[in-house]
Amino acid sequence: MKALILAAGYATRLYPLTKEYPKPLLEVKGRPIINYIVDKLGLVSDIDEIYVVTNNKFIGVFRKWAKTIKSPKKITLINDLTKNNQDRLGSVGDIDFAITRKKIKDDLLVVGGDNLFDGSLKGFLSFAKKNSPAVNIGLYRLKQKKDASRYGVAGLDAHKKVISFKEKPRHPQSSLVAMCYILFRRPA
Repeated sequence: MKALILAAGYATRLYPLTKEYPKPLLEVKGRPIINYIVDKLGLVSDIDEIYVVTNNKFIGVFRKWAKTIKSPKKITLINDLTKNNQDRLGSVGDIDFAITRKKIKDDLLVVGGDNLFDGSLKGFLSFAKKNSPAVNIGLYRLKQKKDASRYGVAGLDAHKKVISFKEKPRHPQSSLVAMCYILFRRPA
């Protein structure tokens, strides 16, 4: 299994903080956000390599970061070649770019580069392998439904299959929100 950290956004809503510095490398409790993700991925025995897709604007900063990060997994940087927010590929475009560029044929766990989460990925991966659909999306139930308006809200059927998704709705229909981790399973 490969892991892909999405870190190619320009985080324009956080300017000026992120004008010259990528959001995944902003520090929380003295460490870059992405380091917490790498730690979580490092604990997944099935993962043999971590890719980090970034952009042309921030590739230099990520190269410096890559020299400092300690991980039991190989970390490979991918430059999606975009230079600004207007020509960015977006999450789906960057996933496709990474798969194509690196010729990824394995299962692929995708994680947002600004995604801080508690717990391990083991429960999610165990569920995904047991239920074996081609795509599995990590979901989390918030305590307060009103808080879901800041996230992508998912609706499920009786078989836990996502049947609806609404990004940042004003009036959320549920408190079940999408985490930015997705497992793409390769056909056997």
